[in-house]
Amino acid sequence: MNTVKEKIVKYLSKNNLLDKTVVLAFSGGFDSLCLLDVLQSLKIKVIAAHLNHNWRGEESTKDEKFCSSYCQNKKIPFCTETISPQIAKTETAAREARYEFLKNVAKKFNADCIFTAHNADDNAETVLYRIIKGTGIYGLEGIKTRRELFYRPMLNIYRYEIEEYCELNNLSPRHDSSNDNTKYKRNLIRHKIIPLLEEINKDAKKSINSLSEIAQGENDIIEQLLPDIANINTFSFLKYSIPIQSRIIHKLLKEKNIDYDREKIENIRKFIINNRNSKSGTTMSLTDNLWLFVNAKKISLISELTMHKNIEIKIETEGHFNIDKKIEFIIEKCTQKPEKYPSDLEQIAFVDLSDVTFPLVLRNRKDGDIIHPLGCTGKRKLKKYLNDKKIPNHEKNNLLFLCQGNEILWAIGNGISEKIKVKNNPTHKLLLVKKENINEYSGC
Repeated sequence: MNTVKEKIVKYLSKNNLLDKTVVLAFSGGFDSLCLLDVLQSLKIKVIAAHLNHNWRGEESTKDEKFCSSYCQNKKIPFCTETISPQIAKTETAAREARYEFLKNVAKKFNADCIFTAHNADDNAETVLYRIIKGTGIYGLEGIKTRRELFYRPMLNIYRYEIEEYCELNNLSPRHDSSNDNTKYKRNLIRHKIIPLLEEINKDAKKSINSLSEIAQGENDIIEQLLPDIANINTFSFLKYSIPIQSRIIHKLLKEKNIDYDREKIENIRKFIINNRNSKSGTTMSLTDNLWLFVNAKKISLISELTMHKNIEIKIETEGHFNIDKKIEFIIEKCTQKPEKYPSDLEQIAFVDLSDVTFPLVLRNRKDGDIIHPLGCTGKRKLKKYLNDKKIPNHEKNNLLFLCQGNEILWAIGNGISEKIKVKNNPTHKLLLVKKENINEYSGC
């Protein structure tokens, strides 16, 4: 077993991939042909997927035909697709199209994972490119050995080793002429910059990859010590130094796979600072379906800006009322005082409905709603009541209220009205409870 194969087997064993169904990004070049040959020799079930970018005319067509013919001769399942002419001819657009294509192939064949044939030279070039662009410590990590469905079994194998493998195993890869064009920045680094660095240090690529490994270790330590932004309150966040604040935000964006740069991180940090005194809070869009919420108390993530349930249930008598499959509202008679009255924050209340007539309504808030808060001298608008409670704007539409007309009797989880306070003994017990926990609240 040669060195290349040994390294690939070690990677596959470490990641429990030896018995998986794999989609391989197959260009027909040295790297992917080498990896495909090793996978086949290991009898791993592999589907070769080739995306024809169609940027090099006849050469691109020949690449596709080579890949198809090779797989046909080796009895390897093969998928190909030609990139849409509407896709911009940029490295970024091509990469995004390629990864989308690979995901679709994996879904079609119910594959467990996707392999790309990035190697150690690619990683060194990536780290160097990021240094030139002004990367942070995270950027020094280079190419990840794994991300989501994507695995890179050859990331610790150098190009010269791959070329030797192909020669020893009589493989005749295709040569992509665009890889020689130094108008592309990565090619410029490969053909011009790295050779100059090797005049200073013949092992320059190994040194750069060593830097990459060190950065990964340092970042792992930092990530473990940093709190998640959604697990700290606004006050705690502001106590951290600016570099730590920025790194906490960076961790959030990385975990959510959100593209970022220093400007975006700084804009988010300033957004938190500018809204640190907000009572009801405000939101900042991070993606099409993810927002960052900040108020004076907390920082949190919202997956939907509004989730109005449009609940409106008529309550004509005591009984149990389904909110949804899991939640139930209960109103039942009660003739004795509880040992302890629950707090406003709980979803249970003991009340006196002597001055209240049915029907009542359980619903979300509406314009014009009012409430006479317990212990207060008069009524006020529900909007002001919720603001005083510092309820975040995105949570208000999800709150439930027991109402008589436009008057709130119980703002569930926030407080009851003076109108239904207990004078002597409670007449009723009110509950909003998960159905599996109903027995815990039986009796009065």
